[in-house]
Amino acid sequence: MSVQVVAAKMAEVELKDIPNKDLPPVPQVAPKAEEKPAVKNEPNAAAAASEATASGDPSPPTPSPNPMKMPQASAMKRTDPQQNGGEALVNRDGTVVEAPRTVKKQIQFADQKQEFNKRPTKIGRRSLSRSISQSSTDSYSSAASYTDSSDDETSPRDKQQKNSKGSSDFCIKNIKQADFGRREIEIAEQEMPALMALRKRAQGEKPLAGAKIVGCTHITAQTAVLMETLSALGAQCRWAACNIYSTQNEVAAALAEGGFAVFAWKGESEDDFWWCIDRCVNVEGWQPNMILDDGGDLTHWIYKKYPNMFKKIKGIVEESVTGVHRLYQLSKAGKLCVPAMNVNDSVTKQKFDNLYCCRESILDGLKRTTDVMFGGKQVVVCGYGEVGKGCCAALKAMGSIVYVTEIDPICALQACMDGFRLVKLNEVIRQVDIVITCTGNKNVVVREYLDRMKNGCIVCNMGHSNTEIDVLRTRENEAVWGSSSRPTTLTCASLRTPELTWERVRSQVDHVIWPDGKRIVLLAEGRLLNLSCSTVPTFVLSITATTQALALIELYNAPEGRYKQDVYLLPKKMDEYVASLHLPTFDAHLTELTDEQAKYLGLNKNGPFKPNYYRY
Repeated sequence: MSVQVVAAKMAEVELKDIPNKDLPPVPQVAPKAEEKPAVKNEPNAAAAASEATASGDPSPPTPSPNPMKMPQASAMKRTDPQQNGGEALVNRDGTVVEAPRTVKKQIQFADQKQEFNKRPTKIGRRSLSRSISQSSTDSYSSAASYTDSSDDETSPRDKQQKNSKGSSDFCIKNIKQADFGRREIEIAEQEMPALMALRKRAQGEKPLAGAKIVGCTHITAQTAVLMETLSALGAQCRWAACNIYSTQNEVAAALAEGGFAVFAWKGESEDDFWWCIDRCVNVEGWQPNMILDDGGDLTHWIYKKYPNMFKKIKGIVEESVTGVHRLYQLSKAGKLCVPAMNVNDSVTKQKFDNLYCCRESILDGLKRTTDVMFGGKQVVVCGYGEVGKGCCAALKAMGSIVYVTEIDPICALQACMDGFRLVKLNEVIRQVDIVITCTGNKNVVVREYLDRMKNGCIVCNMGHSNTEIDVLRTRENEAVWGSSSRPTTLTCASLRTPELTWERVRSQVDHVIWPDGKRIVLLAEGRLLNLSCSTVPTFVLSITATTQALALIELYNAPEGRYKQDVYLLPKKMDEYVASLHLPTFDAHLTELTDEQAKYLGLNKNGPFKPNYYRY
């Protein structure tokens, strides 16, 4: 009895959804007082049916001319409102059947589609799913989310852009991103106390008045603070990027809007890279008298294309191990035309940027690109200099099993004393999960090792140059740069061979697949991991940037004859000054020597406190 009432009620509710007008009418039966008008769930329905059978009610309702067949128990279960919303259909023969589940699904999809259409549609070239998948891998300061789809297809070299002042002396991705970049720079300023203090103290003196500085470094928010500091101290600046993947597009836009001649964007081609450097150097009515380089590419370009410029250049400031190595080569060959300052080997660069910066950024870069868990992973770190020390310390703290390769017995002994196993790469290459290079050398991980790696092995580089992993093997024809307009190299394919398949997984992440199905995960195409795939701690970069600024001031203002055509280290006093500018951030208080103590040690009370040969 109750079951009939339920079926009749459900059919009545859903009858309006039936398009066929010839269906028989459904009898409307009023429920008795003791009966429930609707079935709430399966147990209630079964209980109601049992109750009706037990009572043996002799007065069922009179059937209509087109009687409905009673649905079976299984049919009742399918039409349960808790399962599919209580939807039902009535066939021509009067039977009540379950409505297709797809009806509800289609309605939901339509609603979802309406909501989706309300969202912004300009998400660049990426699909929505692509954008979501990359949200954890792109740099926090990446301009990916700010880029219009129209901008992505056009090379910046083919665009005509002007800033609000009407200047077009720049080439960047999109000048409209300037506001975003300005916010990034303002955030960076909060973590760069020494540069801001230097800007405040020396702004009135203008120690760089008349300086024309051409720079080639990573163009990030931290570099922007350095450039604006140099400008506040009186210098004119023109800038290009030293890495094709590390430029923050919105920061470049903010610099261009501020009047700086910037030529850089994220994802440059090799040809774009050299074109941007040339645009910085080769400009009518402007000639540099100072060089700030990171890697030696800018110095090399001027040396090969515009050697006469060195007649007016007062000095070079170089911050990378690769660039310093090239400078020492030139000096040894008698081809270095001007004094050069080796910032890379200054204490404030080696002990802070190389060590502490890499200790944090190695984990950041690997997490953003691969989402790898470090605990229990076997990792081999090639090189145990300051960068290698930072990487090993971070990975060990995360629970990784870390191996080290080294050529220097002193660094090797340090690795052993720090608890790492010293190995040759070929001894562990088959078993490790992650390979990290940080030697500054070339062809450290060659095709032979890549062939023997396990499936899914992650390969990345923390050194400045992209020559450590044998992506495209190069052999220099000369010990020093060749005689052509670009570095003279003989290339022979390594990972770029027809039998290997390259599959782009996400930004800066490639699967290189062997014919047997084995694949390795290559990050940033073998280029610098932390600045290509993540960010680096701003505070540490403040130390390096302040050191660079002081080196520029020193070389530019040095009296003639103080520095010869050679490579110099920053004076110890300047290293100590840079460190002292950062101490107030930690509310740190230095102990001062008494006159008696200073006399006993043979030191000046104000420093320097260590001789040049001291190893920190």
